Amino acid sequence: MPRKVPTGSNAAPDTAVETLANGVRLVTIALPHLATAAVSVFVHSGSQHESARLNGISHVVEHMAFKGTARRNCQQINLDAERLGAEVNAHTDKDHTAFHMRGLAGHAGDFIGMLGEIVRESNFPEAELERERQVILHEYAEDEDDALANAFVLFDRACYGEHPVARPVIGSRRNIQRFKRADLVDYVASQYSGANTIVGVVGGFDLAQVRAATQAAFATMPAASPQRVATPSYRGGIASRHLAGTGQAHLVLGFPVPAVDRPHASALVAAALLGEGMSSPLLDELRERRALVYHAACSADIGGLCGQMVIEASTSPQQLEESIQAIARLLQAQLAETDPVGLVRARNQIIVRSLCTHEQPVRRLEAAALDLFNLGRVRSRDEQVADVQAVQAEDVRQAFAQMLAAGPAVALAGKFARASEERVRDILGQAGMTLA
Repeated sequence: MPRKVPTGSNAAPDTAVETLANGVRLVTIALPHLATAAVSVFVHSGSQHESARLNGISHVVEHMAFKGTARRNCQQINLDAERLGAEVNAHTDKDHTAFHMRGLAGHAGDFIGMLGEIVRESNFPEAELERERQVILHEYAEDEDDALANAFVLFDRACYGEHPVARPVIGSRRNIQRFKRADLVDYVASQYSGANTIVGVVGGFDLAQVRAATQAAFATMPAASPQRVATPSYRGGIASRHLAGTGQAHLVLGFPVPAVDRPHASALVAAALLGEGMSSPLLDELRERRALVYHAACSADIGGLCGQMVIEASTSPQQLEESIQAIARLLQAQLAETDPVGLVRARNQIIVRSLCTHEQPVRRLEAAALDLFNLGRVRSRDEQVADVQAVQAEDVRQAFAQMLAAGPAVALAGKFARASEERVRDILGQAGMTLA
């Protein structure tokens, strides 16, 4: 039988975590008013766990997991889920891979069994790999054609250099083209273990059925040890790529902020204050008052290894310098004074966003799984809201001061002048932000 473990001092009463003898964790969020249940299997394995030679393999494994097991081929896997009315999906991120099914609450145990077979028994047929390789290459080409996606890849590299956290989830074209079945088998054997696996269930379900199904599907998984990745060192600097076929310059500019296991609410509020919503200084200045952009935003991406405050904007090549000058002035203004109305707006926007996540079962389940991977416990809604409400004006100013002192990382992609890199250096340098 699985043993129960604490979910945190303020854990929601509808949330429970239990651990099998081999380290597989079962997190359940009981919402009995729902007629459906969502089941996910989260594996603490993503692009940040890959070597350069294997970059992209987690994503290939995610695609190939549905392509056949010793018991069922690809078509039977799809049919057996869909005849129950289930939605089937999966995704890969930098820090995890996840497999999902959602359907009637009474079928939660079936979903656990089917996902267990997919995660643990996929045999990666050679013929299916050759077909799916072409699908993934189409996905890669779509990313390659997206100038803003290119800018984010460059931005991660400017932030963290050759550290695995800076590598793109989809990998490289060369890697996708050369991965063999043996590479997938070896990678799964090294990464997919009890210590790195969470089974999550949310909605209306029978707990005894869910426990029994989890035991049957995952109890014999090898235990192994939790994934560990060295913390990256922030570098800063600038990276750029000229791209044909686009008439815009795409800018991503940002700074390091604390990871999820350190106090980070001030960084969340700072990002929202600067650039969340049309009334924020970033959008009001760049779009509403000066018509420099159609798209601009600011957010804080808080991960398990590191965090980033990210400003993104798309503008014309002729207005790129003016846009960067405006952003630099806005950043400097945050050091001098925190707008009290803006602070209230930012805190409330984050709180509402957090509450919306809590009210969406699938998103809440993923948030719980990521908490378990990164913190070893599940944070409650009240805890997260209280952290944000506690942020004061001086906390925000200190957050901006620490970010600007670290120096920016900048990425440019699309159409821009050849001298743009040097002009960006000059503009930010004049604003007291030195690029490495």
